[in-house]
Amino acid sequence: MVMVTKLPKTDVVTVGVGWTGGIIAAECSKAGLKVVGLERGRNRRTEDFSMKHDELRYALRYENGQDLSRQTLTFRNNRNQRALPMRQFGSFLLGEGVGGAGTHWNGLTDRYSPYDFEIRSNTIEKYGENKIPDGLTIQDWGITYDEIEPYYVKFEKMAGISADETPLRGERSEPFPNPAMKSTPAMDLFIETTSNMGLDPFVMPAANNSQPYENPDGQQLAACQYNGFCERFGCEYGAKASPNVTVIPTAEATGNFELRPNSEVIEVLHDGEKATGVLYVDRRTGERFEQPAEVVALTSYTFNNTRLLLASELGTPYNPETQRGTVGKNYCYQVIVGTDGFFDDKKFNLAMGSGGLAATIDNFNADNFDHTDLDFLHGGNILMGQYAKRPIANNQVPPGTPKWGKEFKEQSIKYFNRSINVYTYGACLPHVNNYLDLDPTYKDIHGYPLIRMTFDYSDSDRKRGHFLNEQTKKIMQEMGATHVSENESMEHYDITEYKATHNTGGVIMGADPETSAVNSYLQMWEADNVFVVGGSAYPHQSGYNATETLGALAYRASEGIIDYSKNGGSLV
Repeated sequence: MVMVTKLPKTDVVTVGVGWTGGIIAAECSKAGLKVVGLERGRNRRTEDFSMKHDELRYALRYENGQDLSRQTLTFRNNRNQRALPMRQFGSFLLGEGVGGAGTHWNGLTDRYSPYDFEIRSNTIEKYGENKIPDGLTIQDWGITYDEIEPYYVKFEKMAGISADETPLRGERSEPFPNPAMKSTPAMDLFIETTSNMGLDPFVMPAANNSQPYENPDGQQLAACQYNGFCERFGCEYGAKASPNVTVIPTAEATGNFELRPNSEVIEVLHDGEKATGVLYVDRRTGERFEQPAEVVALTSYTFNNTRLLLASELGTPYNPETQRGTVGKNYCYQVIVGTDGFFDDKKFNLAMGSGGLAATIDNFNADNFDHTDLDFLHGGNILMGQYAKRPIANNQVPPGTPKWGKEFKEQSIKYFNRSINVYTYGACLPHVNNYLDLDPTYKDIHGYPLIRMTFDYSDSDRKRGHFLNEQTKKIMQEMGATHVSENESMEHYDITEYKATHNTGGVIMGADPETSAVNSYLQMWEADNVFVVGGSAYPHQSGYNATETLGALAYRASEGIIDYSKNGGSLV
């Protein structure tokens, strides 16, 4: 029998200390609650990223990524296939360590559209219920844009988001805390071209601070140096807003927060009605501990939030046959397609840039364009980013170039600063056959089942992707590219090809316990002292980067936790 040491009870325990766990810890500890933050990875500070411009170590060998030998997932496109474990990173990069994926994100920062939060109601009102394709399980979020807008403001002020105008997006109650980042000649070309096409370009809101900034909690963020090494890297200057330089230091300064790295939660303990705490393993010694808590906040990544609930038998699992149950429901990824353009008569300094430096348009996003004669819903924002090309992984060559040899080398050198990409973060709408459950065969290092991901593009996703790909091609042609790449394949989702770390759903929010696992405060309907915070709450994936909505919902959830701790009971 494995010995378990029972620890003193705390007010709140967070399972994971990334963006969501950090926000919950900061807000709850400021309110006087005692918070324990359990993080399975190591601790990290800004000084840990000093002069670490090692592309091989961080970008290609994933120093800041999850250890897939201990905990991974299995994948299949449909229920007729056997799922196999993901042993190497591909489509997305799961984070590990204090700060989580918020340490190695790029910094592109979007609010979701007002349309997103009431997508089903808005669709039926404008187009009729028959517009919703068979098999799509879109639903309203149980919260409106106006209700979530103040929490977007909180996130933006905490992170020091840099931006000016954002046409075709929701109304703002306050301006951005910092001005937009500098534009570049490549971005200027995109902006000029799309303006001439009658579209509405702007510089993307970014969590790479355009100037030195002190946030409302007194945390100091530096100005971006535009030297790249953002995505997959921690920021050595403390200029990219991440939990490590914002909410975690804020929580620690209260004296009410205890951070425990190297602490891997393996089960949520409960009595059938409420959670009593969590069981975790010290990854350095193998010792097991029970951490009792009044409130358990699952604040890890989408897959782990869902896996922990299923492995702990907490909540009702989703059944794709009956479409009943909610835990595991509405898993979504993102429809990401784009066009490479190669210029013989233009040259750009593409080695400079930052993770959130981009120009974008929203003309083909959400319901900003008429879908009456289109056979899909939603859309995506179209971007031209200058993220600073790194030398190993970024050597695009025109279509028809051999994949190796003398000609490949010549073309790779020639076009390193002459090739750019226009792409889209396209929406992904939920389908009855896309979901998460426990794998019946494969287990993690502790003997618990791995989470199984069953996902493929729906016909709706494919049609949306094809439409958006055509828009990116038109823009690239208008920009004057000499060579333009072919449209990307949307036949099947490929987990081996990197796109973005935007995985959502599994513990979705809503106003009805029959169709959602958590309410608008991300409080579980079936266990009211459990709050499940993260991208797992999204009923669908919008046509934007997912991070800001995750942060806004975490601020709302922290209010719910504080209220529950003081008053008890379920929130509405």
